[in-house]
Amino acid sequence: MNKTFKDLKKFWKNKKIFITGHTGFKGTWLTIFLKLLGANISGYSLKPKKISIFNKTDCKKILNKNFYLDINNYNNLKKKIYEVKPNIIFHLAAQPLVRESFEEPINTFQTNIIGTINLLEAIKYAKFVKSVVIITTDKVYKIKNNNKSYTETDELGGKDPYSASKACAEIAINSYIESFYKKKFLDQKVAVARSGNVLGGGDYSKNRLLPDIIRSINSNKEMIVRNPDHIRPWQHVIEPIYGYLLLAQKKYKRKLAKEGHAWNFGPKKSNFVKVSQVISKMNEIKKFKKISIKKDKIKETKILKLNSSKAIKYLNWRPRWSIDKTLKKIIDWNSSEKKKENLKKICEEQIFDYLKD
Repeated sequence: MNKTFKDLKKFWKNKKIFITGHTGFKGTWLTIFLKLLGANISGYSLKPKKISIFNKTDCKKILNKNFYLDINNYNNLKKKIYEVKPNIIFHLAAQPLVRESFEEPINTFQTNIIGTINLLEAIKYAKFVKSVVIITTDKVYKIKNNNKSYTETDELGGKDPYSASKACAEIAINSYIESFYKKKFLDQKVAVARSGNVLGGGDYSKNRLLPDIIRSINSNKEMIVRNPDHIRPWQHVIEPIYGYLLLAQKKYKRKLAKEGHAWNFGPKKSNFVKVSQVISKMNEIKKFKKISIKKDKIKETKILKLNSSKAIKYLNWRPRWSIDKTLKKIIDWNSSEKKKENLKKICEEQIFDYLKD
């Protein structure tokens, strides 16, 4: 057990945590991480899909309380928060996919904006809440046609429904902070986290690069690539989750009074690579079937990079894993799944490996 883990556990042990969206890909990894640290975790989310990392890791068994409820139901959400009386809240419940936002724009705007407002309203007078981290996305920025990395003070925007919904959610968050939380017990306790394109074992989403590659490997079928020249800030899911923990901890201890509430968690600069490069790297680790390029009707941002210098300076967080190590971890996870190994244990081992680096 290394010093980083001991220090984390010293703070998180027995803390009461409330996670919205705990049944999702990122929510499950966060739950497993927090359980390793000895936290008491309650989750609030829609039921997971049958094939999900939540079910594959038996994550329900490690929760103190598990609520299968909709973030859009304000009364249920407030009732459960007051039932649990959490010290710290992580808000991940969202419609998280760009392509799905074109198919279901109303649900996307409803969940990502009103769902977030429901949480902010529910905790407005909750003195037991000491720290709140709301996860949005790297896609909240107004895209400029250059090669720069976006910082937290850059203008918000978003053309597609998903990006726009998350930018709107951030405007609502800022409004609540300015209108209701200033000079009150929630002052300086709400933070927003914007992370890069997260990768990791257990992501079964449709129309996402790594899950598509894994499906191609497992089925030995052709893979369709839509945007081979697009550049993204690729990072393993453990990277930003570790950042969320540090951010929540600092907010809890009231050590971030003047730094603003928005925080970027992006990868190393060397991880800003094209889709085609990620595919080539995966093919070097594990050969898969022929790839075909299909022109995409949906226009997405071509270049997206994040500047994480603020988190590095004030949270003592830094990106650790290269794109090559990240991809290797995903292949290892997939191999363990095919061998029917204990996938929760595999997640834990990868978390420990990350904390050792």
